[in-house]
Amino acid sequence: MQNDNFLRALLREPTPYTPIWIMRQAGRYLPEYNATRRKAGSFLTLAKTPELACEVTMQPLERFPLDAAILFSDILTVPDAMGLGLYFVEGEGPKFERPVRDENDVARLEVPDMDKLRYVFDAVALIRRTLAERVPLIGFSGSPFTLACYMVEGGGSDDFRRVKSMLYARPDLLHRILAINAAAVTAYLNAQIAAGAQAVMVFDTWGGSLSDVAYREFSLRYSRQVLEGLTRTHEGRTVPRILFTKGGGLWLEDMADVGADALGVDWQTPLAEARRRVGSRVALQGNMDPMALFGTPQSIETEAKRVLEAFGAGPGHVFNLGHGISQFTPPEHVAALVEAVHRHSLGAHAA
Repeated sequence: MQNDNFLRALLREPTPYTPIWIMRQAGRYLPEYNATRRKAGSFLTLAKTPELACEVTMQPLERFPLDAAILFSDILTVPDAMGLGLYFVEGEGPKFERPVRDENDVARLEVPDMDKLRYVFDAVALIRRTLAERVPLIGFSGSPFTLACYMVEGGGSDDFRRVKSMLYARPDLLHRILAINAAAVTAYLNAQIAAGAQAVMVFDTWGGSLSDVAYREFSLRYSRQVLEGLTRTHEGRTVPRILFTKGGGLWLEDMADVGADALGVDWQTPLAEARRRVGSRVALQGNMDPMALFGTPQSIETEAKRVLEAFGAGPGHVFNLGHGISQFTPPEHVAALVEAVHRHSLGAHAA
C-alpha cells in the first residue's frame, strides 16, 4: 500500500506524521457531492448504487491528501434490510415506516440475509479497486444501541422517550432488539471486511444519551459483542477496530477494554486526559470541534496544532474531528486543516 499510516497509527505503530481523515468527509460541504446527489435523484439511490457510492467516496480524496477513505453508505442500512422501510424526509432525516414498538414488532425481528445488503459489499469491492492501494478503506456500522434508537423511535429524536421507556419498562424487549442488532452488525462488518474494508468503525452515536448504568448494560455490552466477533485478520494484515461513542468521555476506561484497537474521542473530552486514562491499551482518534472549521485558516492551523500537542509525542493518534463535518464548512478550510496536521505532526515526529 502506498500510504498505510492510518492503519499503523490505529495499531499504535510508529508513523512519519499523524494521519488524518474526517467523519462525513464525503458529504454536502463538497459541491461535487451535491452534483452527484442530484444526479442520483435521492439519497437512498445514491447509497444503494455502488458506482455512485464509489464516486462520492473518492471525491474528498481527489481534493485533499487524506490518509483514509471511508465507505459512503448510511448508518441505517441494517434495519432497512430487516424490513422496517427506511425513507428520508427533506429537512427531517431518516424515518422508518414500520418502527419496532411492541412485543409483536420485536418478535418479528431477525438478523437479515446479508444478500439484502449486497449493494454495500459491491460498493466496498469497487472502492477498493478504484483506490488501487492508495490509502486504506474504512467500513462502518451503527452500534446495536444506536440502531435500536432509530428502530424504536421511528427516526431521530430529541429525548429518546420511546426507546428509554422500553429500556425502563420492558428491558427484556430492548435486550432482544440489541441481541439481534449485535448479531446483524457483526455479520455486516465481517462481510464488509471480506469485500475489502481494511479497518472498521462502530458509531455509537446515541450511547452518550444514557445514564452510567444504562450505558454499560444496553450500549457497551453489545458493542463488545460486535467487536469480539469481528474478523481479526484479512489479506495478511490486522483489521483495526474503532469504537466511537459520542458523549462517551465518562466511559473511556471501560471502552478501552471491550476489544477495540482505537477509540474515537469527541471534542468535549480533553485529548491529553483521554490518553492518560487509556494508557497504551488503545489508539485515539479525534478530536477537533467541527465548528473550528468556521474560523480562519490561521485559527484552524492553531487549533490543529493544539490538538496535536494535546496528544503529545509517540504513536497511536489519528487526527479527526470530534464528530461529523458540517455541511456548511468551506472546502478550502478542510484543505487548510489537512495541510496543517501533516506539516506540524511531521515536524513533531521528526523531532
